[in-house]
Amino acid sequence: MFVLGDAVPFLRWLDIGDYEKWMKKTAKELDEISGGWLDDHRKGGRWDENKKEKDFMDVMNSVLKGASLAGYDADTINKATSLNMILAGSDTTTVTLIWGLSLMLNKPHILKKAQEELDTYIGRDRFVNETDIGELVYIQAIVKETLRMYPPAPLSAPRELSESCSIGGYDIPKGTRLIINLHKIQRDPKKWPEPSEFNPERFLTTHKDVDVRGQHFELMPFGSGRRSCPGTSFALHMLYLTMSNFLHAFDFSTPSNGLIDLTGTVGLTNIKSTPLEALVSPLAPELYN
Repeated sequence: MFVLGDAVPFLRWLDIGDYEKWMKKTAKELDEISGGWLDDHRKGGRWDENKKEKDFMDVMNSVLKGASLAGYDADTINKATSLNMILAGSDTTTVTLIWGLSLMLNKPHILKKAQEELDTYIGRDRFVNETDIGELVYIQAIVKETLRMYPPAPLSAPRELSESCSIGGYDIPKGTRLIINLHKIQRDPKKWPEPSEFNPERFLTTHKDVDVRGQHFELMPFGSGRRSCPGTSFALHMLYLTMSNFLHAFDFSTPSNGLIDLTGTVGLTNIKSTPLEALVSPLAPELYN
């Protein structure tokens, strides 16, 4: 989304398009929602430090009790951090799941193979649990291949050089800002044979040792180094578990067995240009009710 006031600050007072008005309205609603969560914890006695199971707000409260950081009280920090965990991950996670389903719908044999893996290790008489993910290697490969082809953010967050350096014969002065084209790197034919081909098997064979957390520069969907995405582990965990449950609970097909349009949009997140339209039928209705 392009907001003119961000590019030309002296025009911000005009609020062309009412963007700032709606941002403030949304911020107020989110603050009320997160404030309600805090109140629920307090009224329900959920701040008990001795209870066995604690959620994220419990942990934040115990760490921040009585603290004041940068002029903000503990409640404000707790609400802001909790919202960041939800909002920062929901968009990118949703985008990746949509791309993954779209890619599989264009290659039904991959979808079927993933469901066969679930039948083998999970069956149809119980839900997929977190402890099952380690056994579902093919579904992990599907998620990794989806992240390779359609990283949640096609460009990395900007970096600024703290000192001058030389890279690949290029002298780069201090203060230079660098943005990495992750989409281009992850489709480099020198590193990825048939880079535009959706092929999860590559992560079980030729690229099985390539790490998705940024340890190998040919695959950096979450960035790399000390400034990589702090929610990488959380995002991967959610992607593996949610994708597994989707494929375990439902079968998917396309209207008239047509191909899904895989055109993306230009933006901070790699959103599909057209909505995903699919036919969904239950695979285990007695289990998922």
